[in-house]
Amino acid sequence: MNLLSIQSHVAYGHVGNDAAVFPLQRIGVEVWPIHTVQFSNHTGYGAWRGRVFDGDFVREVFAGIAERGVLPRCDGVLSGYMGDAGIGEAILHAVAEVRAANPNARYCCDPVIGDVGRGVFVRPGIAEFMRERAVPAADVITPNQFELDLLTGRSTATLSDALAAVDALHALGPPAILVTSLITEDTPNDAIDLIASDGGKRYRVRTPKLPISVNGAGDAIAALFFAHWLRSGSVATALGAAAASVYGLLKRTAEADSREIVLVAAQDEFVTPSTTFEVQPL
Repeated sequence: MNLLSIQSHVAYGHVGNDAAVFPLQRIGVEVWPIHTVQFSNHTGYGAWRGRVFDGDFVREVFAGIAERGVLPRCDGVLSGYMGDAGIGEAILHAVAEVRAANPNARYCCDPVIGDVGRGVFVRPGIAEFMRERAVPAADVITPNQFELDLLTGRSTATLSDALAAVDALHALGPPAILVTSLITEDTPNDAIDLIASDGGKRYRVRTPKLPISVNGAGDAIAALFFAHWLRSGSVATALGAAAASVYGLLKRTAEADSREIVLVAAQDEFVTPSTTFEVQPL
């Protein structure tokens, strides 16, 4: 399997492509990364250096890949943090070109906009671009709870609220949805939920809540869910596999008391997770 991954890049730590590429490679996926930014570290530290690239840069790098004649072998495009709306348009251009070369290729959009407790942390215009352009173009989207609420204009206080919001997202276009970091009135205090839906069936995985707050886990789970969905054609299978791997990664990170996810030390979790969870139909 070959995936084009268009996301951010940091020199220190693991977010964006630096959280997605290695786990995908570890499960046997060839990845062609294009970076939308190059920062010294992720923005969660409050200070960083580097720059945001523009749409022309992304188009230029993509054009070079296309010139190698490999687009017919590209099975999917994965996008995450975009930087600005111009980069978003370049990503959608790449998606269209890949689909033209391989009609079976799929697009997974991780609609990175913000998070509970932090609010919106992307530039003005990105949230609107996600809602109006990227989400309708996607085959798979992987919002967290904050992004689910923002994209649908809803509040997901209960499980039924969350499922109604998922249905509203399906109505925008994407046939497969993964919602991460979901906490509703139905979620026990010591747990966290993930929901996956293909529009006809919905599934939940409930994992223990870990005493940890790190960046990059959402980027890793989006990548793993997409790859497992492409391989299996099942959101249930993809949910179970991705949730188990990322829980193992976060557990190892908590045990190491690390500010960054311990992607390399926990790499076996991507292939043979140490803990598995029941995938519950909803």
